[in-house]
Amino acid sequence: MLVRGCGRLSPLLHSLHPLGRAASAAAAVAAKPQETPAPPQYKLTEKDIQRLTFQRNIGVSAHIDSGKTTLTERILYYTGRIRDIHEVRGRDAVGAKMDSMDLEREKGITIQSAATFCDWETTNVDGSKQKYAINIIDTQVSVSHGMKCVGHVDFTIEVERALRVLDGAILVLWGAVAGVQPTTTVDRQMRRYGVPRISFVNKMDRPGANPWRIVSQIRSKLRIPAAAVQIPIGVEDGFKGVVDLVHWRAIYNEGQKGVDVVISDEIPADVLSLAQEKRQELIEQLAEVDEEIGDLVLEDLPPSNDQIADAIKAFHHRLKFSPVFLGSAIKNTAVQPLLDGVCAYLPNPSQLEVVAHDTFRFSAADAPLVGLAFKLEEGRFGQLTYMRVYQGSLKKSNLIYNRELGRSNEMEDIDSIGPGEICAIFGVECSSGDTFTDGSTSFSMTSMFVPEPVISLAIRANGIETPNFSRALNRFKKEDPTFRVHMDQESKETIISGMGELHLEIYVERMRREYNVDCVTGKPRVAFRETISKRSDFVYVHKKQTGGAGQYAKVCGYIEPMEMDPETGKDVAFENHIMGGDHSDELYPCDRKRIGTLTGNPISGVRFVLTDGGYHIVDSSELAFRNATIGAFREAFRGANAIVLEPIMKVEVVAPSEFQSNVIGGLNTRRGTIVDSEVRDDEFTAIAEVALNEMFGYSNQLRGATQGKGNVVVFSGEFSMEYK
Repeated sequence: MLVRGCGRLSPLLHSLHPLGRAASAAAAVAAKPQETPAPPQYKLTEKDIQRLTFQRNIGVSAHIDSGKTTLTERILYYTGRIRDIHEVRGRDAVGAKMDSMDLEREKGITIQSAATFCDWETTNVDGSKQKYAINIIDTQVSVSHGMKCVGHVDFTIEVERALRVLDGAILVLWGAVAGVQPTTTVDRQMRRYGVPRISFVNKMDRPGANPWRIVSQIRSKLRIPAAAVQIPIGVEDGFKGVVDLVHWRAIYNEGQKGVDVVISDEIPADVLSLAQEKRQELIEQLAEVDEEIGDLVLEDLPPSNDQIADAIKAFHHRLKFSPVFLGSAIKNTAVQPLLDGVCAYLPNPSQLEVVAHDTFRFSAADAPLVGLAFKLEEGRFGQLTYMRVYQGSLKKSNLIYNRELGRSNEMEDIDSIGPGEICAIFGVECSSGDTFTDGSTSFSMTSMFVPEPVISLAIRANGIETPNFSRALNRFKKEDPTFRVHMDQESKETIISGMGELHLEIYVERMRREYNVDCVTGKPRVAFRETISKRSDFVYVHKKQTGGAGQYAKVCGYIEPMEMDPETGKDVAFENHIMGGDHSDELYPCDRKRIGTLTGNPISGVRFVLTDGGYHIVDSSELAFRNATIGAFREAFRGANAIVLEPIMKVEVVAPSEFQSNVIGGLNTRRGTIVDSEVRDDEFTAIAEVALNEMFGYSNQLRGATQGKGNVVVFSGEFSMEYK
């Protein structure tokens, strides 16, 4: 099996390759008693427990140029997975191993989540060694273009599908100087899937690094109890190691590229008082969630190192505490202690509860097969499907069934894939989020969250359209659930929709590079809506006489504003309140198209209520009532104070303090409303609500307003944007 970019798999045809030795997100949970026969329960064997105990399925998540791919590069290097370190924007033009796509290396961004595996040997306090197998997915959250940020969380689906199959994550906070930043988006995604996280404060070598403010922001902004489990030894350029507050020892990185880890029981005198203070703070934070630690604090007794470690692990799994590690990936400092923390505190696959649509899943190898296809990738040999096996095993010549399509695919050249493994398969027909079984069960796993697109472009081939045009669009649509394609029935244009400007730009560029299709795009079209602001009654009669049988229909009722149903998500409704009277069954098939009369955009927040009507024994028909309904709605809509709605985005901008007036002025010219701002050190953060239609091209304006210069390795201004 060939490996491209140290994780993106290139294939042997019709083969399956595990990205790790084993790991699973299922727990042995007894099924609740029911009147109907309960599904069989499968207990973990000693072999299952032994295999899963030393497995970890983790992701590296972050926001806006936090250094997560750089961190992953160091992890792969220190675990022996790669032989050398290449930077995201390295001078050798190689790029990071996890950024295998040409576009990723050129732009210095992570577009697709990349998967790989490694082995790590931890060093216990008593000096003993223990080997762990770790599956790693380097997720894409937000991106930086060159040296500047280019905006939206455009590739959020890569995060969603990665978190859906992970058991834990490293939340990298982008630079100790800037703080938590817009990491609330990442935090919300982790909470959605119940993923425990270790926080890693990166770039501790930067001037003005203040990890304690970040710890405070994790508690206040992310609303999760947190405390540092390390303190830095040295500051800025003198940063050379950390003090382990749990096991009370100093850890240094020495040698070429920090490969030598030196552990000392002697805490440097210049940080001893700070270490004592922060260890006490760690104990106090744990006392709020752990009863045993709380009792010791009340009795004024110091907990042991093992008690502290056990408390962190127990409540970290329950998402009630987050340990905070410190380091600098770019300076090769304190990455190995982070790996030890991953093995010590993040859960193994059997310690998390995973539920299918109907019942709990068990990570037992002898249970019926249940797996989830979470990512597709097109390669030279066809479609490559990434799958997470939750229970059961895949063995050579097994027949597997796609629960969504009802199809089967025979696998070849496989020895065995156990529960918890993340693997890649060729020759399987499926879409992202499909569930596979061995045919003996009807279980279907809950799929990932897929946000709705917020921006559209008209696209056409530059010149004669070739089959590659539609082939490329179909492939991208299948790979990425947030990328939508449809044909506008009125303009006959092909419309592509996605999560932002960069999202669509990347796909247009990939069409040119991978399919040799040069495309022309039109201005992005924003999804406007129309609604009403008051109730409007109607009595409408439709008459049309053309000789012979004519058309006659009378409809009476009203339209009124409607709030979105929180359960169904629907914000339009048709209700028939006719109770007897002069009506016919033909009154029912009324036209319910949601097209407004102001701008021709879809309607939202409207309830159409039919209270009465009239018909003619000869001239009434379904067509007549449909036309009557259309006319009645248009008439009532005009009298209901109709308004146009547009998507409003929450925008967070970070820039040097000297450019504060320029940035705020730029937001004001785009009809933005400043809702919060914060000035700290040499930079400031502004939070605003801005119409999406006004945000096109903002990244270029922001760079100009903050005097960003070519290749200067400084951040002149960044912004992130999410739908509000």
